[in-house]
Amino acid sequence: MNPIAASKPELAATILRVALAVLYLAHSLQKIFVFTLPGTAQFFQSIGYPGWLGYLTAFVELFGGIALLLGVQVRWVALVLLPFMLGAMSVHLPNGWGFASPHGGWEYPAFWAVTLIVQSLLGNGLFAVGGVKAAPVGQARKAA
Repeated sequence: MNPIAASKPELAATILRVALAVLYLAHSLQKIFVFTLPGTAQFFQSIGYPGWLGYLTAFVELFGGIALLLGVQVRWVALVLLPFMLGAMSVHLPNGWGFASPHGGWEYPAFWAVTLIVQSLLGNGLFAVGGVKAAPVGQARKAA
């Protein structure tokens, strides 16, 4: 199939998938290399979560970002990432709605959660390693 002639849902799924991948990779690498894994664990403990959850979050974000970038099982990856984003949202709830609030509000993680739901509905899009591709409404989906 000519990628330029691809259906708009496939193109939309691809753009969203790559954008999410870049964001997840950036945030995971920040946790690993800037804050460091022990620092991330310490932060998680300071907000009432077990320290090991910081390690898990960093690696889920890293491998989730890689999987999204490559287009591997995108629907499932988006659904696996969703609870982590809901957790981030719960951390930011006391800070208020706006992202510009001190310590960041919950609108940004809420938006990420919505984009993950949309990605899980759209599927892989174009240039994906494997899985189910998005199909126009009313047409059956087929394996990539």
